[in-house]
Amino acid sequence: MDAVWQSLKEYFVASRGVSGGDSSARRRSLTNTQFWTERTVTNHHVFVSREESLDYLDWRNSCYLFYDQFLPLGGHDGLTILDYGCGPGHDLVGFAEWSKPRGLIGVDISPASLAAARHRLTLHGRLPLQLLRIQDGSRVIPLQDGCVDLIHSSGVLHHAPNPEEILSEFRRILKPHGRVHLMVYNYNSIWLHLYVAYQRQIRDGIDSDLSLAEAFKRSTDGPDCPISRCYRPQEFLALATRCGFQGTYQGAAISLFEMSLLPLRYQALASQRLTKEHREFLKSLRFDEYDRPLYDGNVAGIDATYMLTKGGAR
Repeated sequence: MDAVWQSLKEYFVASRGVSGGDSSARRRSLTNTQFWTERTVTNHHVFVSREESLDYLDWRNSCYLFYDQFLPLGGHDGLTILDYGCGPGHDLVGFAEWSKPRGLIGVDISPASLAAARHRLTLHGRLPLQLLRIQDGSRVIPLQDGCVDLIHSSGVLHHAPNPEEILSEFRRILKPHGRVHLMVYNYNSIWLHLYVAYQRQIRDGIDSDLSLAEAFKRSTDGPDCPISRCYRPQEFLALATRCGFQGTYQGAAISLFEMSLLPLRYQALASQRLTKEHREFLKSLRFDEYDRPLYDGNVAGIDATYMLTKGGAR
């Protein structure tokens, strides 16, 4: 294994828990706040320079092909931007460097992540930065009605106990012509249909006694992650509509980890234990000019992205 792949594997193990663990392992019962305080996507790394911080952000984005085109961090000059679930400041750094925001707000449930974000942003100069801690499951974002131009939420709502209430709060604080850019995990992905359903549950016998939904939850961010869901695009858009939004599915970014699993699809198709749904998914895949797998014309990656705007009056 070369150094580049070893580095990539270590990143996914640290940030997404892909090393798994069998279903007989002791499972800790943690709250969301406890889990996301113990675990950050940087594994509590302390950045010491602006250059190191930017290099890590660039490398992190490169692990998910074209993700930064779906949820761009540049080109938002003069806007008040909210990063909901900002973690240790990855995307706040991008907004600080590649946009000129009127205001930049980070919200998170983890005091450790907020402290890391505050430190990291000091490396990037003086900014109009506000960091707010909220309680997990809170129905209220402590901001005034109609005060935010852009709400950015990357990989957060699928971990929340109350995504519908959070989306309703997004609508309340969003300006009339504001936008929401967000990512949630994608059901129509190599991650679910090949990695979880075949490699983990069938080939490696990990979580084979669990439902697909529960096995998926344990696969993404570590076996102790309290909540981790995935959505088909039509399911998430229906949820957004119920909350007063008009939504567009922007497409999905696929992780390099998923790309590395693609040769397994032939073994998976040959397995009598793989259910028809997963076989049909894998058989239907087509590939684009970047060798990304396509399902129903869309990239079959874990990170599904959406753009929401306010719908009619509620």
